[in-house]
Amino acid sequence: MDFLTMNCELLATCSALGYLEGDTYHKESDCLESVKDLIRYLRHEDDTRDVRQQLGASQIVQNDLLPIIVQHGQDKALFDACIRLMVNLTQPAMLCFGKVPDDPVFRHHFLQVTSHLQAYKEAFASERVFGILSEILYNILQLDWEQRQEEDNLLIERILLLVRNVLHVPADPYEEKKVDDDASVHDRLLWAIHMSGFDDLIKFLASSQSEQQWSMHVLEIISLMFRDQTPEALVSAGQARSAEEKHRDSQELEALRQREQAEKRSRTFQRGTRHSRFGGSYVVQGLKSVGDKDVIYHRNLHHFKNYTHDTGKALRRVPRRRRQAQECKDKRRSALNVRLFLREFCVDFLENCYNHLMYLVKESLIREQTQQHDETYFLWSLSFFMAFNRGNGFRADLVSETVSIRAFHFIERNITNYYEMILTDRKEATSWSRRMHLALKAYQELLLTVNEMDRSQDENIQQSSNVIKSNIFYLMEYREIFLTLLRKYDETKQPHSYLKDLVESTHLFLRMLERFCKGRKNLMVQKKKIRRKKSRSGQKPPAADTSPEALEETWKIVEEELKAVSFQLSESLTESIVPFDATSETPLEEQRTEAMVRVQDALLARMGPEALGLLRAAREVWPEGDVFGSADVEPEEELELLKQILQANLPRSSPLEPVVDEEDDGAELEEEELETIQISEKEFNFLDFIKRFANPGIVQPYLLLLKTYSKNTPHTNHCIARMLHRLAVDLKMDALLYQLSVFNLFNKILNDPAAAAYKELVTFAKFVLNRFFSVAAKNDKAFVELLFWKNVGAVREMTEGYNKDGEGKKPAWTEEEEEELRKLYEEHRHSEEPDIVETLLPLLSNTNRNRRQVVTQLVHMGLVDSAKELKKPKKGTRIVLWTEEQEEELQMLFEEYKDSDDVLGNILKKLTAKRSRARVVDKMLSLGLVSERRELYKKRSRTTRGKSSGGGMTEEEFLESLTQGFPDDPVDRDDEDDVESDESDEEEDDEEEEKENSQNRKRSRSQDSPVNKRADVGTMVWALQQEGLSGPMAWLQRCLNKTAEDREEDGLSLAVPLVPLTEENEEAMENKSFRRLLRKLGVREPADEQERFWRIPAKINVSQLRSAAASLSPRDKEPEGGEEQNSFLTSTKGNEKEQMDEEKEEVPSERRAQALNALLLTRKKKHHTSEQTAPVPEANPVEDTENPPERSQEKTSVKRSRVLDDDEDDESDSSDAMHVEANGDAESEEEDVSAPVKRRRKMVLIDEEEDED
Repeated sequence: MDFLTMNCELLATCSALGYLEGDTYHKESDCLESVKDLIRYLRHEDDTRDVRQQLGASQIVQNDLLPIIVQHGQDKALFDACIRLMVNLTQPAMLCFGKVPDDPVFRHHFLQVTSHLQAYKEAFASERVFGILSEILYNILQLDWEQRQEEDNLLIERILLLVRNVLHVPADPYEEKKVDDDASVHDRLLWAIHMSGFDDLIKFLASSQSEQQWSMHVLEIISLMFRDQTPEALVSAGQARSAEEKHRDSQELEALRQREQAEKRSRTFQRGTRHSRFGGSYVVQGLKSVGDKDVIYHRNLHHFKNYTHDTGKALRRVPRRRRQAQECKDKRRSALNVRLFLREFCVDFLENCYNHLMYLVKESLIREQTQQHDETYFLWSLSFFMAFNRGNGFRADLVSETVSIRAFHFIERNITNYYEMILTDRKEATSWSRRMHLALKAYQELLLTVNEMDRSQDENIQQSSNVIKSNIFYLMEYREIFLTLLRKYDETKQPHSYLKDLVESTHLFLRMLERFCKGRKNLMVQKKKIRRKKSRSGQKPPAADTSPEALEETWKIVEEELKAVSFQLSESLTESIVPFDATSETPLEEQRTEAMVRVQDALLARMGPEALGLLRAAREVWPEGDVFGSADVEPEEELELLKQILQANLPRSSPLEPVVDEEDDGAELEEEELETIQISEKEFNFLDFIKRFANPGIVQPYLLLLKTYSKNTPHTNHCIARMLHRLAVDLKMDALLYQLSVFNLFNKILNDPAAAAYKELVTFAKFVLNRFFSVAAKNDKAFVELLFWKNVGAVREMTEGYNKDGEGKKPAWTEEEEEELRKLYEEHRHSEEPDIVETLLPLLSNTNRNRRQVVTQLVHMGLVDSAKELKKPKKGTRIVLWTEEQEEELQMLFEEYKDSDDVLGNILKKLTAKRSRARVVDKMLSLGLVSERRELYKKRSRTTRGKSSGGGMTEEEFLESLTQGFPDDPVDRDDEDDVESDESDEEEDDEEEEKENSQNRKRSRSQDSPVNKRADVGTMVWALQQEGLSGPMAWLQRCLNKTAEDREEDGLSLAVPLVPLTEENEEAMENKSFRRLLRKLGVREPADEQERFWRIPAKINVSQLRSAAASLSPRDKEPEGGEEQNSFLTSTKGNEKEQMDEEKEEVPSERRAQALNALLLTRKKKHHTSEQTAPVPEANPVEDTENPPERSQEKTSVKRSRVLDDDEDDESDSSDAMHVEANGDAESEEEDVSAPVKRRRKMVLIDEEEDED
C-alpha cells in the first residue's frame, strides 16, 4: 500500500470515529470498528513509523480518543479498544526505532514521533482523564479473583502501561523553559494523578497481597513519577531551612563575593594612569619565539601573566572516543504543592508498601521473571527511598528489606556486570555507564544507611549494623570493590558525577572501616589465595600391597565376611552392581577382562560381598565358556574361584594418554599447573589496606576531580583532601604527588581569589610543596621527576636515594680483563660452539664473572651489536639451518619410508643430525614432501586382530597352549627391563626437548593468524567443562561474538582486550589449560609489561571469530580424538613393535597365563566327567602373518577368543610393568600407558614361534 493511499484511508478512518462539538463528543455508529482499524494500521506501519506520525499530526488522541473514554466510558468494548490504541500510540520512541538513529532522515522521524508524544503528555494532564481511569481501575480491583475475567486483568495491565508510557515521555527543553518552583507539564500530570486519586490506587497495588503480579509495573510508575526529584528537596519541602543549610549557603555566597571582589581589583590594576590607549613593545628575555630570538610582547604588562604561545591558534579537535562522558540532565525543583504531595506519598509508601514491594521485585529479578534492565528501577528505588528515610527521621524498620548482605551482594554483582558490558558493548557504553552509576548510588546509600544505624539509640539496631559491617569488612569482594572501581575509572565512558559519587563512597567506606578497626584489637578478614602446583598427568596411583603375606591376610578377612553372610547378597547391592558400561565405546566382549580386574580390585579392598556380586553379575552377562563359573556353581566353588582371582596376576591396562595437540607436533604432555583457590583468614591492618591506594592509577582520578574544586561541594573537596592526606601524611608517600600537573593545580588553588573558602586544600597544597622543596635540596633530580607519575618504588628511590653505598655498583673491568676477553672472543667467535659465552666463562682469569656481566661487556666493547646475539640457546633448537646435504638426506629417507606405518619415527631414527620432531615436520612441509601434517601421522593397523588367535582355535585350546611354555628366564626379563628403561630415558629426553620447543613457540608471536592453523579444540573445551570452567568459556564466547558483530558493523578491526571482572573469570585467566585454549583460538597474550590483558588480535576476521566462538559451545560428552588420537596410539604401538623386533628377546608365557590357568582348573573340575578339552593345534606364525584377510573373516572364533587373548597376552607385559612400578618411575610421561592389545597378541605369536624353534 503506497503512502498516499494509506493517508486517505487513515483520514477516512479517523473521520468515522466521530466529532467534537464544544465539550461534547458525538461518536459515529461504527466508531468501535474504526478504532480497531487504526490498531490494525499501526500493526503494519513501516520503519519510518508513518502511521504513527500521521495520527499524531491529526491530533487523534487530543480530539478523539481522550473525549471518547471520558464521555463514553460506560461502553466497555469501546473503552477497551481506545485504551489499546493509546497504549500503542504512546509507546516510547526508543522502542519504536530501537535506538536513536544515526541516519539524518530517520533521526528526523525519531524527533517527529517524540514531539507527538510530548503533545500527548500535555493532553493527559487532565483531572477528568485520570478520573475516569481511576474509576475504571477501582471498580475492577473491587472484584474478587474468582469474579475477575481475563479481560479485566488485561485492562488493568493496559491502564498501568498507558500511565507508564505517558510519564516516560521526556520534557521538551525548548518549550518548557521553566524556572524552579514553576509547574511544568510533568508537574501538572502528577497533580492530575494526585487529584484523581490514582496515586492511592498505586499504593494499594504496591501493598496488596493479592495484586503481586503488578509489582514491576507499579515500581516503574513510581520511579517515573519521581524522576525529576531529589530526596533532599522532598524532605525539606514545606519546612524551614536547617542551620546546616544556612551555613552551606553562606559559604557559597562568601566564596562568590570574594571572587567578585578579586575580579574588580584585577580590573582596577589593568587600567593604566596614563596613555591608556597606547601599550608598548617589550622583549621577554628567556622566552623564545618561533625562531631563536626572544619573544616581543605588544600588549599591556598587566595581561602578561595570561600570555601563552597558544594564543590565536585554532583549538585542537578532540576525537569523539576521547571526549569526556556527558552528564545527565540537571534536576529541577517542582512546584511547592507537587513537592508536598510527593513528600506525603513517600511517607505513606515507606510505611506501608516499601518492604513488601521491594521483596517482590527482588524475587522476580533473582528468578529472571522480568524483562531486560528492569533491575535499574529496583536500584533507583533503593537509593531514593532509603535516602528519603535518612533525611526524614531515620527509621530502620521502614527499609529493613533492603538493608542486608543479600542487597550488598546483588548490587556488587550488577556493578561488575555493568563494567564488563561497558568494555564489550562499546556502542551502548553510555547506557551501561548510567546503569553502573545507579548501582554505585545504591551501594553508597546502603553504606550511608548502615552508618546511620550506628548512631541509633536502639541497641538492637546497632547490633544489626555491627553484623552487617562485620560481613562486608570480612569478605574480600566488598572490601576491595572501591579499589577496583577507582583503578578502572575511564573519563571517556563514565561522567564526572560518577567519579564524585565514587570518591564520596570510598571516603565513607574507609571512615567506617577505620572506626570499626579502632574498637577491636584483632580483626580477622577473609583472604583468597591461588595455589599452583605442578603435577604430571602420567603419575599413577600407588599400587596395593600384593605380597603373598598380604594376600593371605586379605583372603582370610574376605572369606570370613562371605561365610558370615552365608553367600547371600542384599537386593540393593545386587541391583547396584553393573559389570559393563553400555555407553562405553569399548566392545562388550573386551569389557570382560575389565570386569575380572574389578572383581580383583574389590577383593584387594576387602569388600567380599561386592566382589561376589560382581562375579555373579558378570557370569550372567558372559555365560559362554564358564569364564566366571557355570550357572549352577556351588558356593564353595565360587569361594575357590574368588581366591584364584585374588592371587592371579591379572593384566591392568592404563588409561589412554590424552590426545596431543597438533601444535605440539607429537610432543608428550607438559607439566600442568593445577590451581586451587585457598580461602584462609588473616589479621587485618588498616594501614596496610590504605597502602593499596598508593598507586598512580588511583591517585589520578582524585586529582581529576580536584581540578573542578571550585564547582565541587565542600564535602567532595573534603573527601579528596582526606584521601590525599592519608597517602601523603599517614603513609608518608607525599612524593606520589610530585608531578607537574599536580603542582600546576596547587598553584591555581593558592592563587584563587576565593582561596579562603578552601582552607583545607590550601593547607595541604602548602604542605606538599614544602616537602618537595626539602627533597629537592637533597636530590638534584627531583625537578626531572616532576615529569613522571611515580609508583611506590620510585617514591622510595626519590626520597631515600637511588643507590645506597655498596649497592648497585658493578665490578669494573680492568684493561687487562678487557684485552683478555677480546682475545678469547676472537679465538672462539668462528667456532661451532652453540653458546660462546658458556665457552668463555671458564677461560676467564676472574672466575667471579657471571654470564650477564660478560654479555654486557661484550656489547659495551662493540664486539657484538646486541645481547640478543648471545642469547642462550634452548635445548633442541641448536641446529637451525639445514645444509644441502641434510636436505638431500631427508628427501632420501622420506622416499625410503614413505610407505611405512611410521614415516616420521623412522626418519627421526635415521637422521644424522638429530633434530626435534617439530623441525623435521616443518622442513618436510617447506620442501613439499607432504602437503599437511596428517600425512605424517602413524597409520592404524587393522589386520592384526586375528593374528594371535590362530585359525579356528577355541578359548580352551588357546588357553591350554599358553601353559606349555618354558619356565621364566630371569636373565631375559632383566634384559628386557633394561631395554624399557633405556627407552624411557630416551623418551624423557625427547619430552624435555619438545617441551622447551613448545614453550619457545608460545613465547614468539608468529605473523600468521593462529586461528587459521589451530587444531580442533573440542577435547580442550570438554576438559575445561569438566574442571568447572563453563562460566568463563561462556564469557569468552560472548566476547568473541560481540567482537565479530562490532567488526562486521564498523568495518574496523582493532585489538580488543579481554578484561576479566568477575573472580571466576580472573581465576580462569590464570588457569594454564584455559590459557592454552586461548592460544588455540588465536587470542594474543600480553606483549610486554605495558599490557595487562589478553587481546583478540585485529587480524582475525569476522568468520574466524564466529567459528572460534562456535567451537566453545558446551558439550554433553567428550568428543572423539579423531585422527590425532589414532595416530598417537598407532605411533606407540609401532615403536614398541620395532623395539621388539630389534631385541628378539621375549618373555616366556608360563607366568603370564597363571591367572587364566586357575580359571581353567575350576572349569575342569566341573566338566571332567562329561567333556574333555581338545588338543591344541599349533599355530603357524608364518601363515598368520601372510594371510591376515582369511583370519579376519573368521569372525566367530576371533570374537570368542578376543577377551581371553587379551587376558593372556596382557600378561606378557606384567613382569615389566611390575618392575617399572617397583622402581617408582612415576615421573616418566613417555612410557606406554595404553598397553595396546594388538602388540600383545603379536608377542604371543612370537613366543609360540620360539617354542617351536
